[in-house]
Amino acid sequence: MRSDRIAAIVGVAESDLGLTPGKTVLQLQAQAAKAALADAGLEKRDVDALFVAGNWSWSPNLMLAEYLGIQPRYTDGTNIGGSSFEAHLGHALAGIETGRFEVALITYGSTQRSDQSRNRPIEHATLAEQFERPYGLPAPVGAYALAAMRHMYQYGTTSEQLAEIAVATRKWAMLNEKAMMRTPIIIDDVLNSRWIAEPLHLLDCCLVTDGGGAVVVASAKRARDTRKTPVWVLGHGETHTHYGITNMPDLTVTGAVQTGRDAMAMAGVTHDEIDVVEIYDSFTITVLLTLEALGFCQPGEGGAFVSGQRTAPGGPFPMNTNGGGLSYCHPGMYGIFLLIEATRQLRGECKERQVPDAKIALAHGTGGVLSSAATIILGRDA
Repeated sequence: MRSDRIAAIVGVAESDLGLTPGKTVLQLQAQAAKAALADAGLEKRDVDALFVAGNWSWSPNLMLAEYLGIQPRYTDGTNIGGSSFEAHLGHALAGIETGRFEVALITYGSTQRSDQSRNRPIEHATLAEQFERPYGLPAPVGAYALAAMRHMYQYGTTSEQLAEIAVATRKWAMLNEKAMMRTPIIIDDVLNSRWIAEPLHLLDCCLVTDGGGAVVVASAKRARDTRKTPVWVLGHGETHTHYGITNMPDLTVTGAVQTGRDAMAMAGVTHDEIDVVEIYDSFTITVLLTLEALGFCQPGEGGAFVSGQRTAPGGPFPMNTNGGGLSYCHPGMYGIFLLIEATRQLRGECKERQVPDAKIALAHGTGGVLSSAATIILGRDA
């Protein structure tokens, strides 16, 4: 593991989650930001860099800065979908390393469940979408269904194997008092839930919730004086391979092949050294493809890898320990919650769902229709 310490996550928090009628996106972001800064023992005046992603405004950075009453020295509005926040963390690391700023605030908020924005019709189709949406491909689930069907055809992956992921993730959610879905499920429950886009059932699909999150990142100098144990940013990788699913180079291979390799090389760690893994789970197939692309198993072996509840509490591969997008929450762009949970695991704050002696975590975000990928390696001091 790399020995230099450049930047660390020093504060994390969620806003209210689930259904938040009467709250705006800005209010959810501000609620999460205030709590994350308090978690770090910092004030608004300490923030000199702001990172925001979201689809609710043409300029979410400007609106949030005005709402919070801060004037950042550095602003990043990178938006590559659900992986934006892993990308933001990598960019914050680079900015701190070059001396551009010392304390960065990364935020996200969405009221997609309250305002039913996820169900609004698409008014126009662009680029590859002209060959998809006008012909009835539902977005985004239809694209993921195509990838799942291809993986099943090519490798013999089964619906039962995908269901293993949903069941294991629900078991973690049952240990998380903040999780939206905590009722136990079994494999048959997943298989008997209604089709959304064959071969994906309802319980193969993420939740639709409101919610926001925030992450505070600080330079090594500032991190040593913050309230909680610093969680160091050790490695980062990001890429995007396509926009529409029509142009995905290979339906069974995501950009995580590159980002995982880059992040682990930068961190100086191997797969065997990673104690806890937080992987974007918009759909069960997202997890399967990502595990293969990151190199935890070989192409086509993802189904066998997750079988036998290997990723559930007590299993040898702790994954999505807060209940994930499948059972904890999913306000449209889930990537920030991967960072929040990975940080809490490394700080030993997860109570019943705590992974014993977790020192190194991997968080991986996916955006669009398997379009973007960003991987982060985090670690704590021994």
